[in-house]
Amino acid sequence: MTVDVFPAVMQDFLHGDRPGVVVDSPPGAGKSTLVKRVATHLAGAGEPLAIVAQTNEQVDDLVAGIAAAAPDSQVGRLSRDGYLASARVAGHRNVVVDSKMGNLTGSAVVISTAAKWATVTDGSWPWAIVDEAYQMRSDALLRIAGRFERTLFVGDPGQLDPFSVVETERWAGLSWDPQQSAMAVLLAHNPSIKPHRLEVSWRLPATAAPVVSEAFYPYTPFTSGTGPEDRSLFFRTRAFGKSTVDYSLETAAATGWALHELPRRQTLRTDAEVARACAQLATRLLERSAVAVSEKAPDGAPVTADRIAIGTAHRDQAAAVRAHLPADTGITVDTANRLQGREYDVTIVWHPLSGRRDATAFHLESGRLCVLTSRHRHACVVVARAGIPDLLDAHPSTGRMYLNEAVKFPDGWEANQAVLAHLSEHRVPA
Repeated sequence: MTVDVFPAVMQDFLHGDRPGVVVDSPPGAGKSTLVKRVATHLAGAGEPLAIVAQTNEQVDDLVAGIAAAAPDSQVGRLSRDGYLASARVAGHRNVVVDSKMGNLTGSAVVISTAAKWATVTDGSWPWAIVDEAYQMRSDALLRIAGRFERTLFVGDPGQLDPFSVVETERWAGLSWDPQQSAMAVLLAHNPSIKPHRLEVSWRLPATAAPVVSEAFYPYTPFTSGTGPEDRSLFFRTRAFGKSTVDYSLETAAATGWALHELPRRQTLRTDAEVARACAQLATRLLERSAVAVSEKAPDGAPVTADRIAIGTAHRDQAAAVRAHLPADTGITVDTANRLQGREYDVTIVWHPLSGRRDATAFHLESGRLCVLTSRHRHACVVVARAGIPDLLDAHPSTGRMYLNEAVKFPDGWEANQAVLAHLSEHRVPA
């Protein structure tokens, strides 16, 4: 039995005595659904609403979802100059796209990225929602917070933290450290705010929710909204003369997980064998006509190319995988940063530590592995070279500690060990 937190959130948001309301959510627990419900409620009541997202992909997803949920309300998409509306945005008649706020004044809801909102020089809104708030840097919130009277912050504390390409160590431990997430600073300065929590993941299957919860959310556990018998994955086409690719896919279909393990070796970051294996797994999944059975499709739905994602840690790794895929295949290949917030039937993960000779803070980031292993509704195949447990044992966490800086738990070393311990039960040596 699950509890609908929407009434409590709305009561706190509309009638509470604090300017900010926080909702914490594990992967696939309904953050987007909650945002859409709040947006349609306020739009129906004629209350102007501003929504802040962190990436253009997230903005487009929200625009399409809210436009469909509130067809009688105008939704404004505040964009950069030269922006071309994606198909999922252009397909809604009640969406207006413009780079100037003055041309969106008739919109019940205006949605844009935090970076674009920071360029708005006039106007204020009585209501605002910040989506994926744990991805937002504190300085980005500081630039726009004064324009909103009451704000609902929705995000996943286990996902990727904000990052910067410049050195930020000089501010570490300071209350105004811009590298801290907006949520960390908000909660540190407002201890009276008690976050609401969504405790059920509707994305992750029963095979995945316990693994992800234990590895990345040890102090805020969650469960799957579906049971072991509610979802299954099978293939319409049999494989003759099976390869290790087939065995990995069948293991993932049967158990929800597979570790497609290549021989131990230290390699370049763009390991050609790993890139080829990721591409082969995805194309073989299509060749064998995979079918996903779930509560959404009890009779089964084909796993098409748009329902498959390949996730990597680096952009050059994603490019290496694409080089092994047919042109315009439709399979999503991208980094964890860009896959965050998205959902697929099957994901194939290039493990961040595969083939490395060291374990840097970037590759040990728990949020990166959390994103990569929590995008799927049915199965996840992790591709890696053997030897990662030994690499972790040789490189324990050695990050610096700073006064007044909150320590994030679990750390990446511990989270990686927990995930690998589970994957070892589903290992397919290549």
